[in-house]
Amino acid sequence: MYVVLIIVSLISVFPLYWMLIAATNMSVDVTRGKLLPGTAFMENWKALFANSPVQQAMLNSFKYAILLTICALVICSLAGYGFEIYYDKGKDAVFSVLLLAMMVPFVATMIPLFRMVSAVGLLNSTLGFILPTISTPMIIMMFRQSARSFPHDIIEAARIDGLNELQIFFRMFIPTMRSTYAAAMTITFMNAWNNYLWPKVIMLDDKSITMPMLVANLTEGYVTDYGVLMLAVLLCSLPTIIVFFVLQKSFAEGITGAVK
Repeated sequence: MYVVLIIVSLISVFPLYWMLIAATNMSVDVTRGKLLPGTAFMENWKALFANSPVQQAMLNSFKYAILLTICALVICSLAGYGFEIYYDKGKDAVFSVLLLAMMVPFVATMIPLFRMVSAVGLLNSTLGFILPTISTPMIIMMFRQSARSFPHDIIEAARIDGLNELQIFFRMFIPTMRSTYAAAMTITFMNAWNNYLWPKVIMLDDKSITMPMLVANLTEGYVTDYGVLMLAVLLCSLPTIIVFFVLQKSFAEGITGAVK
């Protein structure tokens, strides 16, 4: 069993290793399949920052991803909490309709969304970026599942003590569901950071470029410098890798529905 796991682990880690090695080699070495570190890292670094707006793309990606993550966590957790805690005859039907949205591909709604965003003047804006994905059925379902293990006795005791519903949510529910928030934050941040299609559609100004768009732009033209390209891919991957490794324990607990 350990031999099989080691082999699978090496196969899984190899693309990351190749990405790191390729970022230190010249383009010709990358195309030849060189698997040892090279000495062209600084040349690739200078070429990337000289010919591409890396700082602007990084700043935009962080801004969009962080704002979207914060808004999505608040809205989706409120929705999941409300669906589970409060009783209503039609809430299950509404939730079923909400889950049906997961079956609709984004490309089917992209053109209507673009026309809507364009009509209200939100092209090249942060609000236009975050609105289509600010409420995700999967994250709402995750919070609803976690809310099922939230003790109702705490809610009743808090109401007796004079707390209103929002105070119960922010002071009781959020601290209890930290692992669920960590898992939802990891998923939302990674999806927002790696989002390419929607920003490509609505971000018509070069000043609104994101890191995935910058990486895609490096492959355009007749000649592609694969050393520079892999360095850009490395820079684009680092934030999501760091977020996942920092929150991996809480992510696993949140996915399994653990409540402390």
